[in-house]
Amino acid sequence: MDFVGEINEKGVLEQRFDLKVGSEVVPGILWRPADRLEGVPTVLIGHGGTQHKRVPNVVGLARRFVRHLGFAAVAIDAPGHGDRVKDPDAAERMRGRLERQIAAGPTGRPFEIPPEEAKAWVERTKRGVAEWKALVDELPSVGLSGPYGYWGVSMGTAIGLPFVASEPRISAAVLGLAGLGNRPGRQAFEAAARSLRVPILFIFQWDDELMNRESGTALFDAIGSNEKTMHINPGGHVSTPLFERDDYDLFFKRHLAG
Repeated sequence: MDFVGEINEKGVLEQRFDLKVGSEVVPGILWRPADRLEGVPTVLIGHGGTQHKRVPNVVGLARRFVRHLGFAAVAIDAPGHGDRVKDPDAAERMRGRLERQIAAGPTGRPFEIPPEEAKAWVERTKRGVAEWKALVDELPSVGLSGPYGYWGVSMGTAIGLPFVASEPRISAAVLGLAGLGNRPGRQAFEAAARSLRVPILFIFQWDDELMNRESGTALFDAIGSNEKTMHINPGGHVSTPLFERDDYDLFFKRHLAG
């Protein structure tokens, strides 16, 4: 984990780093209190599809966790995203398709993944899980030995749910904007959901254009944790109310700071 730059802004130290995982260099950002560099809980933040480690909602959440809770937060670019985009045209096509689907409004059907992209979707999930595990391996070397939480919705859940299910060092997770439906790798994804045992806060939009209601509630029902809560709000995929951030604070404070 090699730091390549840092900014200190209003008590939040933002450190850019590169993490070597196999043959890949995974770029990321670590945010933590400038006056306390060690011994604080850490929330891992998984960004959504077509996004990256420093989109406004990720930066806003990270700084909030530092300022409101005194925690650290860390985000990395998922495979094929952010500084890891290798085919800009393909990335733009994916972005355009998602935007058109959202603009068309709810159809009552889950978002369809073209067959030619299904294999890449499954491979990206596997690589993403391995990269998050490698990051957790490295965090103690920079003074962050846990406890650890995870926050990630939409693609952040597609990668994050199997990661959390397979990683005993994660103590609690916020997931959501995802469902079962006919997603690539559904059987493995559902099995991972059923194996979850940590507290889960699940966020869902009732008029989500990419995930219908049945697929979302089916995923929540499949989650095996004894402590799980589902928050449902009206509106589409990108319209989660900002007040949910208050509940993220309370959830992580309860499970990571106690």
